[in-house]
Amino acid sequence: MALSRLRNPVISRAPSLLRARLFSSTCRSLPCSSRVLSSFADVEGTLSRTTSVPIFGRLHGHSSKMKSRIGVRYFSSADPLQTVVGMPALSPTMSQGNIAKWRKKEGDKINVGDVLCDIETDKATLEFESLEEGFLAKILVPEGSKDVPVGQSIAITVEDPDDIKNVSIPAGSGAEVKEETSEKSIGNEEKKQQTSSLKTNTAELPPHFVLGMPALSPTMSQGNIAKWRKQEGDKIEVGDVLCEIETDKATLEFESLEEGFLAKILVPDGSKDVAVGQPIAVTVEDPNDIESVKTSFSGDRMLQEDKPVQHDPTPKTKAQNTSFSRISPSAKLLIVEHGLDASSIPASGPRGTILKGDVLAAIKSGIGSSKISSSKEKQTPSPQVKSQTGSPGLSGLKSTLPQADAYEDLPNSQIRKVIATRLLESKQSTPHLYLSSDVILDPLLSFRKELKENFDVKVSVNDIVIKVVAMALRNVPEANAYWDVKKGEALFSDAVDISIAVATDKGLMTPIIRNADQKSISAISLEVKELAERARAGKLKPNEFQGGTFSISNLGMFPVDHFCAIINPPQAGILAVGRGNQVVEPVVGADGIEKPGVVTKMSLTLSADHRVFDGHVGGAFLAALRSNFSDIRRLLL
Repeated sequence: MALSRLRNPVISRAPSLLRARLFSSTCRSLPCSSRVLSSFADVEGTLSRTTSVPIFGRLHGHSSKMKSRIGVRYFSSADPLQTVVGMPALSPTMSQGNIAKWRKKEGDKINVGDVLCDIETDKATLEFESLEEGFLAKILVPEGSKDVPVGQSIAITVEDPDDIKNVSIPAGSGAEVKEETSEKSIGNEEKKQQTSSLKTNTAELPPHFVLGMPALSPTMSQGNIAKWRKQEGDKIEVGDVLCEIETDKATLEFESLEEGFLAKILVPDGSKDVAVGQPIAVTVEDPNDIESVKTSFSGDRMLQEDKPVQHDPTPKTKAQNTSFSRISPSAKLLIVEHGLDASSIPASGPRGTILKGDVLAAIKSGIGSSKISSSKEKQTPSPQVKSQTGSPGLSGLKSTLPQADAYEDLPNSQIRKVIATRLLESKQSTPHLYLSSDVILDPLLSFRKELKENFDVKVSVNDIVIKVVAMALRNVPEANAYWDVKKGEALFSDAVDISIAVATDKGLMTPIIRNADQKSISAISLEVKELAERARAGKLKPNEFQGGTFSISNLGMFPVDHFCAIINPPQAGILAVGRGNQVVEPVVGADGIEKPGVVTKMSLTLSADHRVFDGHVGGAFLAALRSNFSDIRRLLL
């Protein structure tokens, strides 16, 4: 199946992944906004000067302004010249970030344009580049560190390699605390030795490249590996598809822009929720290096999997042996079904509640199984004692055990997860205004029949509705707007781009008819058919479903008379279209006398963002809709 193609082999080269450039320089004359601080102190006859150095994070392809953060460069006749690099603000809303990976190690040479590290922000994973030469003397915040506040010191650089061993950690930088915390999280000295030996082995490997999970859309934080097109050992040419990745928008092909060989697949087919930046494969340039790289990375994964089994279960069981106070219903069923001892299962829920995930983790690690088996042997003649010594609320669950197999867990696609999240955010953060009106459908049906009989043009009711809505938006430009959260005001759109809701197996997609007000009904009909087919096949390109100024959701093909749709942010309106129903109502004849007649009516419900739409704008828009439906031929003008 041909999917829409993303021509980016790795996260470091993906244009959809915004790149952040960090550079620092000594400022001799800075504006007041830079908060230049300088101080001179004579300590034991040594003149010491501290000068603030502005460090900027720049987002390429992003409309937001650059955010400046302060790095401090130390000058002294006794101490080496060093620059403290702080965590930059790489997005307007960023207050903290995660160090996903350090690209440079302590002691490495830094050239202009070199990537220092990958920083995971609240928007995407960005590369942190340098525009100055130097050497990385000290890493203050290690890989994998979470929630590092903006401005906190993360590294120290020097200009002379001889100064690396003489760098001094500034007071209050928090490096000592960070080092102690990282050592405790590792566990003991054995783990340190294993990790250091592993890094040494990796450094001694032949030239290789680790491919990370790329961010294929602005909102993507994780993805699924749908299928690997290349297998281990295969030759990779420029343009070859490595794998298919299911994102929060669609399934995209992951192409290579470099030649090489696929040495090791780290994340197999069908893997779910792979975090952006997580390594998924390793490539090499020489086919003779495949086996050595493959063996080394296999040992790396085995070592990481063995660590939690050796050190984690015992202390957790002892620390949380009897700390639970509640058990969720799904956890109760699993505990009874697998015969576990609830008192030995660590509770991670609020107020000491044992959750389903706690029980599944206990089953996987074997916690509680041996204890409950021994208790069964001891308490076989007295089942009443067994029910009393168990966890609270477990009695009486045996009658519900047959119902455990009465349901099936269906895995949620990445698209459906994002849809659920955004719909919830829309209802919680967008003030919905609902306006309804009935329109007479007979002129539209007659016009559609005339097109088919006289001009052999086949269009659907939905195609004509799109044109009617587009013309109404052009007539009432106040309705063709959206709410800008940053500015706190409504912004009007020049183009009329209509998003059409299309149901697919993976979830609801909204392909866009661009400039619908300028297109004929037949052109709209052809474009809707093409986009709908590609949406159901998962072949839509990002520019074909991202954006839009207004949405239409049509359930007229189902027995749905009327309904209220949820706004698709950042849009400010969506029109819900019901089915047509024949009703009897007074009709004015040619003689001016009212007579009962049968007409076909269709219900329209507008869901509007009340920050953009008030009653006047919503009423004017519905009035324009009714006028267009009553005289369909005006659409041809």
